[in-house]
Order: sequence, then structure tokens, then C-alpha cells
Amino acid sequence: MQARIYSTKQEVAEKFSAFFKDEAKKQDAFHVALSGGSTPKIVFDYLAAHFGTDIDWSKVFFYWGDERCVQPTDDESNYKMTVQHLLSKIEIPAGNIFRILGENDPKKEAIRYSDVLEKNVPNENGVPKFDLVILGMGDDGHTASVFPHEITLWDADENCVVAIHPESGQRRVSITGKIINNAETVAFLVTGSSKAEKVEEIIRPKADTTIYPATLVKPSSNKLIWFLDEDAAKGL
Repeated sequence: MQARIYSTKQEVAEKFSAFFKDEAKKQDAFHVALSGGSTPKIVFDYLAAHFGTDIDWSKVFFYWGDERCVQPTDDESNYKMTVQHLLSKIEIPAGNIFRILGENDPKKEAIRYSDVLEKNVPNENGVPKFDLVILGMGDDGHTASVFPHEITLWDADENCVVAIHPESGQRRVSITGKIINNAETVAFLVTGSSKAEKVEEIIRPKADTTIYPATLVKPSSNKLIWFLDEDAAKGL
């Protein structure tokens, strides 16, 4: 596990974008699971503005680690956010974009998207293997859409499950732990002082530390990188 700490959220965006470009250039086909959230917005903006023509987007295939069960035009849609901040600004084939259909019945969509991953993402040990999974982390220690109150979803046999937000009750479709931990590289993008307590607990756990979903991110490749700003890393 690596923790890469930068002074500001903007610098996190710059450094991660350069990392993304370098990783994409190594691959003939680069399969990536995207995250929603405020930090990816800045990352996507920077990636499009500064590396939009440096990356061969025909080799990049985008999927989502989770999606809210809303229309793709809804402001809460992770897909809509990615379109606004990245996809609309780059030349990427439509066939390279595999969105979770948040407007569909959640249970049926979890099954359908599991099948999408099986058919389109390279397989290793019987499990789809992403080249890169991008994750965020909530103030409560959740990641993807596996929340602490449903932490057992992490170990589900399925590729995708339906999760429920603990406060709003909103349904979400999320990939599970076996997909995340089978990835070649997993990168957390975490910024802001509100995340500092959980970052410290997860990266420097003590004997009595609570287990959070983000604690369970342990890729078998051992390639786990935390991209942090100083506010999020102030407890390290």
C-alpha cells in the first residue's frame, strides 16, 4: 500500500491524471472502473483538459464501480457527472462506455451489469479483472456503495449487488469486494479534512479499530495507492 500525499485537492487531480495517462499507455486495452464524488469531478476536468489528446481513448474502456438508481439525466447520477466532466470532452468510442442503467429495476440491473462485466472485462481466477479501479471513501468509511451497515455485501458471491443508503434509503448498484480486490491496481481518491479521521483509522489501524468497508480493500496484486491531500492525510 502506498499513500501519496499532495498539498491540495487540485494537486491530487494533477498527479492522478498523470498516473492515469502513464497506466493507460502501458495497455493495449485499459479497463477502468470509475467512481463518483466531488474529487473525481476535479480529476476528470483536469484529465480532459490536459491529457485529452495525449491518451489513445480507443484503448480505454470505462465502467462504474457504483451508481445511484436514478435516471442518467438526474444530477445524482454518477454517469451524468462523468459525461459532464470527462466523456463529453474527449474522443472516446461510444462502444467503450459501459454504464450501469440506474433507471432500471435495481435487482435486475445488478444481474445485468454482473453479466456485462463477465463478458467484457478480462477474467482472472474466474473473476473479472480491471486494470484500474478508482474508489472514493465516505466520511463513514464506505467505498463503492458498500456502507458500514451492509458490510456483509462486500463478501457477496455476486459481481454486483443492490445497496441501500443508510439515511436516504436510496438504492444503488455496486460492485463487490471480489471485483475490487481482483483488480490489478486500486486507487483511492480522498480529499478534505472530513475524511481525515477515517483515513488515519484505515491506513494506520490500531488493535481496536472498527472495520469499515474501505478497510477491506486489499487487492491480491498488492497495488493499492491512496491519493490524498494534506487535509485528508493530517492524521498520518
